[in-house]
Amino acid sequence: MTGETTVRTAVRIHGRSTQRKALRALLDGLPHHGGHLLVAGEPGLGRTTLLRWAARSFRAGPVLHLGPGPDGGAHVTVEQLLDALRAASAAAPVLVCADDAHLWDAPARTALDRAVRRLSTADRVGLLLSVASDRAVAPEFARLPVVHLDPLTPSGAAALLDDATDGVAAPAVREQLLAEAEGNPALLVALVRRLSPAELRGHRPLPRPLADAVALAEVAGGAPCGPSAHARDLLLTVAAAGRAEDGTDVDAGLVHDALRHLRPEPGPGPHAEPGLGPHAEPGLGPHAEPGPGPRAEPGPGPRAEPVPEHLVLAGDRLRFRSPLVRRTVHATAAPERRRAVHRALAEVLETGGHRLTGLLHRSWSLGGPEPAPASADRLAAVADRLAAVAADGAVPASHRLRATAYARAAELTADGARRAERYTAAAEQALLAGRPDRARPLLAAARDSAAPAAVRGRAEWVRGVTELRDGPVGDAHQSLLLAASLLAADAPADAAAAALAAADAAWAAGDLPACLATLAPEPPHRPENPEPGSDGPADARGAAAHPAAVVHDHRVGMRALLEGRLDRAGAPLGQVVERGRTEDRPQTLLRSAAAALLLGDVDAARSGGARALAAARQLGSDTLVPQALEYLAYAELRAGRHPQARTHAEEGLRTALRTGQRNTAAHHRAVLALAASIEEEPDVVARHVTAALDTARRHGLVQAATLAQWAAARADLGRGRPYDAADRLGLLVLPGPARGHFAVWRLAVPCFVEAAVLAGRQEDARAVLTDFADWAAFGADPQAAAQLARCHALLAPGEHADALYRRALDRHDEAGGDFERARTALLYGKWLRRRRRPREARGRLGTALAGFERCGAGVWAAQARDELRALGAAPQGTGTGAPARLGLLTPQQLRIVRHVAEGATNREVALALGVSTRTVDYHLRKVFAALGVRSRLELARMVGEAEQDHEVRGARETRRVGSYEKTGAEH
Repeated sequence: MTGETTVRTAVRIHGRSTQRKALRALLDGLPHHGGHLLVAGEPGLGRTTLLRWAARSFRAGPVLHLGPGPDGGAHVTVEQLLDALRAASAAAPVLVCADDAHLWDAPARTALDRAVRRLSTADRVGLLLSVASDRAVAPEFARLPVVHLDPLTPSGAAALLDDATDGVAAPAVREQLLAEAEGNPALLVALVRRLSPAELRGHRPLPRPLADAVALAEVAGGAPCGPSAHARDLLLTVAAAGRAEDGTDVDAGLVHDALRHLRPEPGPGPHAEPGLGPHAEPGLGPHAEPGPGPRAEPGPGPRAEPVPEHLVLAGDRLRFRSPLVRRTVHATAAPERRRAVHRALAEVLETGGHRLTGLLHRSWSLGGPEPAPASADRLAAVADRLAAVAADGAVPASHRLRATAYARAAELTADGARRAERYTAAAEQALLAGRPDRARPLLAAARDSAAPAAVRGRAEWVRGVTELRDGPVGDAHQSLLLAASLLAADAPADAAAAALAAADAAWAAGDLPACLATLAPEPPHRPENPEPGSDGPADARGAAAHPAAVVHDHRVGMRALLEGRLDRAGAPLGQVVERGRTEDRPQTLLRSAAAALLLGDVDAARSGGARALAAARQLGSDTLVPQALEYLAYAELRAGRHPQARTHAEEGLRTALRTGQRNTAAHHRAVLALAASIEEEPDVVARHVTAALDTARRHGLVQAATLAQWAAARADLGRGRPYDAADRLGLLVLPGPARGHFAVWRLAVPCFVEAAVLAGRQEDARAVLTDFADWAAFGADPQAAAQLARCHALLAPGEHADALYRRALDRHDEAGGDFERARTALLYGKWLRRRRRPREARGRLGTALAGFERCGAGVWAAQARDELRALGAAPQGTGTGAPARLGLLTPQQLRIVRHVAEGATNREVALALGVSTRTVDYHLRKVFAALGVRSRLELARMVGEAEQDHEVRGARETRRVGSYEKTGAEH
């Protein structure tokens, strides 16, 4: 075992914030105590880079790099290693880095393990090891805490690619590089290095395959191989079988039977391949579960070998520990042997009735994309059969498997138009499988100017929907418009559906003129009997083409709604909602839910969304699940059921991120921010708002951005910061170029009116009520009528406000919804208390508190409790001494303390009391010193305790009423 000190060099890392945080915790703790950490990840994920970063970041002491000696043995004893580490750590903490520790031999690993066990935390020695996760962790390292490296996220991989190429890669090339690398940074860099400048810029075709055997072996550290020919065949068979599997594992029985076909027993029957000879099935043992097709019982023969270290056998499933190693095993195998394995798998699967997977393996056993002339006809026939079976809905297969089959059929197709059509079909299935990263390269391969307009139009349709879910929605809009024009002559129904999807893109972008222009042309002839539709490209909210009548009605109704012709919007949108009551296809159900939300029929929207979710799950379409959850979450929000909205949005966010739908994820984050804005979780709101706005700004998602900004403002309002809330919301709801999304800003008007009145901006509040009154009259929002009455009450003089608050509460009783009704009751209770009507105020505030607690609105419940406490209706506290200490303050200081305790900023206090911010700062310093508190939280707690004393509470009421009368801050 040898060591050397570090030469620090610059290290640039992408997308490893979680792992670096764990390493930083170890480094920061070393000046006080020792610690150990194991970094594990498959080859190429950056284990060495992380260790270099840690060594460069450690400044508290020396860094020692350990490794085995030149011959792989340990050249120091445990005692020598311990003495060296303890001597070094006596003066300063020591960081010990051991990269690729899985390559050490057993004596070296044992020596290090014993040394680590004998070190104490007082020795201030930090041990940082890295091991490859493509094999089992050595038992000597198994007890160490582990930091796992996963593939880079799409954004992290894209950032690395831009760094490696200086941003010059053509978009289509960029997409293919990212898809082939699968988040492996070393593989991504290796693929870039093998491209010429012309290939990188898209001027020349890319080499095929892009990730070839050389590139894969370079990253994997060579071609993995087993200890015997049988183990090598097992590795190759598992790797080959995995190409047609949906997951990372394969059926051990299938592998068992394929190996029997590959290596038959001696004697009568098929002859073994030359030079192979008999052998028992390796690594599976006599108790493996049977797979597809017939199989013989294990016969006599040599003892079965253990499963190679690169594989894991779990029950009846086999998988590689590393996806990169699986790809490398397949790519580096001899072509003839690889084809033989695929042929054996095809025979087993076809015998067992697995048509599509069997045919796929049969195609892989025949050759590559450029066959010899003698076999061209045979390959063309296989391609035709493969495409036909992939298109057969009666054949059970996942979207991912169909995508693989279509892509393979396209590779084997010589005719350019048919090849483009099959690549487009593959991209569509990849999108349905929740893999837009796979759809994009397939669409790039589908580009063929000689293809018919209908084929090019279908490709643009899929491209547009891909961008709508995970890209700039402006680009999606243009692609979908192009698709509509290309499809108009040959497929008018599809053209109409593409145009409707283009309108959805304009809607998401908040581009009202573009949305109206897209909906302006009359749709194709509406059939008397709606066509059932066909499985086609996904639209903005579904996966397949809708019945023509649904497309027609939705377009007509949406346009009428946007033009303000509300009387003409109800009938066609109502027809779309009605069809959702009898449909079972998720696409049409999602359109039904969308129409119901436009009409304000929240119950129908929830029903349609829930049925769409069930149908999407039954179909196995991962891409539709987050869409259905989005509608469900919005419907729950509109109904005021924030906890249910949060539940749906949390699941939708996870699914959207897993399936690469960043735009959909941004919408779910906006919903989560809105749901959290009524709770006592400001950090959660800020986190979701930041993430939603990050995607929304880059992809032009004005709708998601408006919702997120509304959530931030509502959180400010709930925490007693009306000035901040009014500033935020003013940008969204007041006329001007920065106004929020045309279909969302009206929903935020009630919050703005409340904040504006509290901030003294009554004229701004009045300026938006005319439009909001029109919205309430339309009836699309069940809460709008009650909210309108509440807004008028906030702005009305005293003699009229009482009746308006009561009218608002009556309207809430008709519409339902705990949260909005509780907000109105809270404002009414505050108004009553400030007019010295405590008995009435206590009843309204108690109702508000119960409503907030029932719907989980913690931050608003706190406001209601504060108001009740001011009336003496809150439970008695246990504070002692606080009333007397507050009594030492001057009247001006007490006024300031009351405002601060309610959550007001210094600026808000200054505006409310008519003094300067500097005056507020001065008095607060005096208050903190006099009361012995160190934070606003402690001050608020002391005020709450003091309010339990009746005499102090009465004095507080008198002083606050006088303050309000003096400052004119009566709301």
